[in-house]
Amino acid sequence: MGLEEYKGVYVFAQQVDNELSSIAFELLGKAKELAGDLNTEVTAVLIGSGIKGLTDQLAEYGADKVIVVDDPELKEYRTEPYAHALSSVINEYKPDIVLVGATAIGRDLGPRVSARVATGLTADCTVLEIGDFPLNPIPGKENEQKHNQLLMTRPAFGGNTIATIACPDNRPQMATVRPGVMQKIEPVAGAKAEVIEYNPGFTPNNKYVEIVDIVKELSDTVDIMDAKILVSGGRGVGSPENFKILEDLADVIGGTVSCSRAVVDNGWKPKELQVGQTGKTVRPNVYFAIGISGAIQHTAGMEESDIIVAINKDNTAPIFDVADYGIVGDLNKIVPKLTEELKKVVK
Repeated sequence: MGLEEYKGVYVFAQQVDNELSSIAFELLGKAKELAGDLNTEVTAVLIGSGIKGLTDQLAEYGADKVIVVDDPELKEYRTEPYAHALSSVINEYKPDIVLVGATAIGRDLGPRVSARVATGLTADCTVLEIGDFPLNPIPGKENEQKHNQLLMTRPAFGGNTIATIACPDNRPQMATVRPGVMQKIEPVAGAKAEVIEYNPGFTPNNKYVEIVDIVKELSDTVDIMDAKILVSGGRGVGSPENFKILEDLADVIGGTVSCSRAVVDNGWKPKELQVGQTGKTVRPNVYFAIGISGAIQHTAGMEESDIIVAINKDNTAPIFDVADYGIVGDLNKIVPKLTEELKKVVK
């Protein structure tokens, strides 16, 4: 079969406990953009048990079609049945592009599926676009440049460089995408999609994991990806005790405390609060970067914030290059004073 027979942009629409994950809507937004460039359709692949009621929501966020794989074996996520379901959909419908969220589920599922359908996978992408490959034609081989390729960009070598990767000779072109990087589109109320029910059949074998019990962790920690205001601290805060002044500021303005990788490495804050390339990507309305130098590994996770306020005693710190407002000085004096002033105006 030729590559030209592969059509459409497919999104694995992750759901847990019959509730669609935010990453599904983010991927549909990007898929809509890619499909527009290719003049093709967006298809969501919905896998689970008793999940047909979620199709309208996927349509509202951009899906032209929804392929539903509904089977009791898919009630909870398990590698073998889910990999069988998604790879069977790919083999049957032959998409040009398949996008999977780089969540705990997606990082497990994506590589297994790509191996089964004999194609490549670019992991943890931060940029996806349609273009030519090679990016610049090789002199004397201009006719070998391939067009309408999915160009998948991701950090490499610990974030010290950026790599753009293509998969010109195999289909589908597959990528896992970091949550929080892509933008959801505004939902279209009442939108409908063509629903296709497909079931490849499931025969449990010794590769099927038996789930004995599910224990859900209860945490008081707010997911920083959902926060509208983040007060983020770096190594410059000085100590775990000194984060109290950041917490006071956050309390006044209804914000959430987050941090840089150095803070997590020092054991001052848990990993769930880390912003950056090896942490979470955030897009709050306001992001306070306090005592954070602004290395590329950190800014990659927060540079899309609406407003960035930087406080640092080093006036040459890279964080000021991405900040909308910058204050040069001692955070131990500035932050408490800012908190006191905000108390006067925040009710």
